[in-house]
Amino acid sequence: MKKVIKLSLIIVLFGSLVASVFFTPVITVLSIRSRKVHPQRFYSIEGYSKGFVISYTHSVNKGRVHDFYKPAEKKKIELYKTSFVSYGAGIPEAEETPGAIFTVTDDSYVIENLNRVVPRLVMAVGLTAKHTIVFDTSFQLGQKEFYFTDFFEPQTSIVMEYIKVSLYDYLRHKIE
Repeated sequence: MKKVIKLSLIIVLFGSLVASVFFTPVITVLSIRSRKVHPQRFYSIEGYSKGFVISYTHSVNKGRVHDFYKPAEKKKIELYKTSFVSYGAGIPEAEETPGAIFTVTDDSYVIENLNRVVPRLVMAVGLTAKHTIVFDTSFQLGQKEFYFTDFFEPQTSIVMEYIKVSLYDYLRHKIE
């Protein structure tokens, strides 16, 4: 009888340990979620560990814009670089940000050292903007891009932020 109780206790303790590891939020990820439809969310470990690039077609000049983000202190997000093919409304000027570095390449303009830190990014998924995300800041043409419209309806308001999730939640909502 005592052996059965000990074995039951060991099984319960082991099960509790496994459950706590599986369901305790310990993994920091980039969370991309709908503001209105809570179950509609996706997680990326690489979006946190490597940063990410959001690309879109500018509404005025119709050129592609690439905004580069990386983790900042206290799980905030830093926009540190942008690259674009032509100026248009909303494109930052290097003079707007002290310390920003403006360069011209063969195919784009680049502004670095933007140092714009936010707790989260909120945006609407565009249809004509063709918003994409790459989970790595060493952005190269031909790299695996995810179109937001493959995961959310156009005009869906989404929130991107760094959060901790459980292994269970990560496996259910990871983006690959």
